[in-house]
Amino acid sequence: MKRKGNVGRLLRNGVALGLSALCLGLSAAAEEALLTRVEAEEGQMLGRARVSGAVVTGFEHAGDGVQVIISVPEAGHYDVVVRHQSVGGGSKVNPVIVNGQNVGDITSPGSQWTDGVVPYVWLEAGENTVGVSTSWGWINVDYIGVRESEPIPADVYDVEPVLINPNATKGARQLMAFLCDNYGRNVISGQQCQDGPFGLDCQAVGFRAAGGAYPALLGMDVGVYSPARARAGDVSRVTEYAIEYWQEHGGIVTLSWHWYADERYGSAFYTDSTRFNLAKAMNGQDPAGYQMLLDGIDAIAAQLLKLQEAGVPVLWRPLHEASGGWFWWGASGPEPYMELYKLMYHRMTEYHGLNNLIWVWNGQDAAWYPGDEYVDIIGEDIYPGEKVYTSQAARFLKALSYTPTRKIIALTENGCIPDTDLLVRDGVMWAWWCTWEGEFVLKTKGFNAYSDRYTEKAMVRKVYQHERVITRKNLPDIRSYPLDGE
Repeated sequence: MKRKGNVGRLLRNGVALGLSALCLGLSAAAEEALLTRVEAEEGQMLGRARVSGAVVTGFEHAGDGVQVIISVPEAGHYDVVVRHQSVGGGSKVNPVIVNGQNVGDITSPGSQWTDGVVPYVWLEAGENTVGVSTSWGWINVDYIGVRESEPIPADVYDVEPVLINPNATKGARQLMAFLCDNYGRNVISGQQCQDGPFGLDCQAVGFRAAGGAYPALLGMDVGVYSPARARAGDVSRVTEYAIEYWQEHGGIVTLSWHWYADERYGSAFYTDSTRFNLAKAMNGQDPAGYQMLLDGIDAIAAQLLKLQEAGVPVLWRPLHEASGGWFWWGASGPEPYMELYKLMYHRMTEYHGLNNLIWVWNGQDAAWYPGDEYVDIIGEDIYPGEKVYTSQAARFLKALSYTPTRKIIALTENGCIPDTDLLVRDGVMWAWWCTWEGEFVLKTKGFNAYSDRYTEKAMVRKVYQHERVITRKNLPDIRSYPLDGE
């Protein structure tokens, strides 16, 4: 079977991007490559931002920022370069806004002046508004400039359908084959909905907003099966919903795990709400904590085994967003996290015989990458604000830099749905997107009433009816999907 078409058809003449643009370069080198630059103090101050000497400071409150006008001779993709430094010590992360849209973040690692780069940003011919806004705040900005981007590697979407588990079930291999065949051509629609295919979130999107088109991929979370929650009397139908979605609707299932620590540690998954220390559990200082890890993995494995027995392949996304540190599995740094990730993989596959899992790693930083032998797919979670429909190319490229091995890259959580036309224009074809539930699709009042707060109803209808978007209606039967040589 032919696996890949011409990736070049996704790109336009002059489109350029490169992994080198993700790195923090030296100021002199960056300045030499700039097509143009504007001193920040010559721009428009927003909120309480102010000029201090030759820089802009005062990024301290929501709404603080600075924006300048950048002119380019022709429409295309450019790297935005911001010369900035952290104020008050510590790393700071703040968004770059281009023509009113959040296109990516710059990170200030410390008090030294740094060239923050957001690569592969689409600029219109003529004048563009380019600025820096406040998220973490507490930075100084010297100048904002743009430079040409580098060409995209021609083989980005050439991913072989080979799973890391050599004993993967036929269903898992069929799903992976479909994902690889589809990757770079189309984007799979997805929706997080804890109450299953007929839950309020799915109904708000499919029935209220998308005109009867429903997501091909259903996201749910198995946190309620954590032993602490089970002992508290919580019950869930996630396993049953997953079986139903696969068997009765032919849909794809992805599962995450908000892992509740045991009661002795606070029965929570957020770092600031639990006393659990992963490093101590992994290095032998907390044997009870290590046993908690094994018990938790075993409890979730019991549910995943039910799915394996029902023939359901799962896009399995455990230990997500670790590098952010807000969950306990990321609070002790990358080394204990990677040890836990590997422990989970080996215990689930070798001890429990779980072969229906496609492993989606969602650590979101190269320092947390456990190795190619533990990762089938790379996921990024992006919440850029309200009504931001850009391709988020910078994060796609960041994910591409985690390993030289070609892996599928997916938008595993999103607040806003990206405009498919912009994905095609940029050649940034996430394998799928999966909009988070609750406020991102539902109004606070009204039965399955759709909220326009993050993605307007017109955009939902547009993407769900787009010829390059896979919905449940045009999803092929994965259970009969052909495999090479079989």
